[in-house]
Amino acid sequence: MVREQVRNGVPGLPVVFGLFAAALLTAFVFSSGAESARDAPWRTTLMVGAVVGFLVEFFLLTGIFMVNPNEARVLQLFGRYVGTTKTAGLRWVNPFITRKRISQRARSFESAHLKVNDKDGNPIEIGAVVVWNVVDTAEASFEVDNYEAYVRVQSEAALRNAATTYPYDSHDEADVISLRGTTGAVADHLKEEMQQRLQKAGVQVLETRISHLAYAPEIAAAMLQRQQAGAIIAARTRIVEGAVGMVEMALTSLAHKGIVTLDEERKAAMVSNLLVVLCGERAAQPIVNAGTIHQ
Repeated sequence: MVREQVRNGVPGLPVVFGLFAAALLTAFVFSSGAESARDAPWRTTLMVGAVVGFLVEFFLLTGIFMVNPNEARVLQLFGRYVGTTKTAGLRWVNPFITRKRISQRARSFESAHLKVNDKDGNPIEIGAVVVWNVVDTAEASFEVDNYEAYVRVQSEAALRNAATTYPYDSHDEADVISLRGTTGAVADHLKEEMQQRLQKAGVQVLETRISHLAYAPEIAAAMLQRQQAGAIIAARTRIVEGAVGMVEMALTSLAHKGIVTLDEERKAAMVSNLLVVLCGERAAQPIVNAGTIHQ
């Protein structure tokens, strides 16, 4: 496994100034040779030396390169990894060394809307946003063929696996982690799994978030009816619980204050009437009894 080694090279500005001064000196030597007498024995030597000097200076100038902030350059000499330059600014290395640019800035992408089955076997559609950056340039360059494509493929594979681990909904079960109800826990699990898969490529996962979550179109209508039925049942349960409490409070208050004494049959009738009034979907229509209570 190739590990990153920092090699910042030589500061570029002194090299540029030195090569510029050498170019001026070479130009002076060439002009001196050109202006000398034709039969001078050193005339040809000066001119040829000046031309060679120009070529060497131009070749050395090709070793100058720029490194931007949050950027790295992977250095290779005849196919062998020799280090990574991370210091921002103008740098110089051996011109025979090739320099591959790798950005270390945070990048993000949104996965495709994947169609998978959740833990309960229901077909769902899920997508996620992944924020990542390169932390080891050597691994990103030499351990995988294309680290950007590797990140995308492995992230979608981890998303598929996470979607099959949890149910879409917990159905009001508090201790069950679900894709819809506990997105934070699911995102943390997804981040850990992605990091394990991408560590080989020298990539760090900064954040993951589920960006799209829905039932597949073929079961969306049925699941919507199921959710509506569950909501109705939950609401009815709360209404009945409240109505029973109100009836109990009314009977207790009547007995405590001695307002009216009811036998068991009349209590049952009163409880029935109160529950109908309190639990009915429509407002009750009162009927005034003009006779006695036993009529």
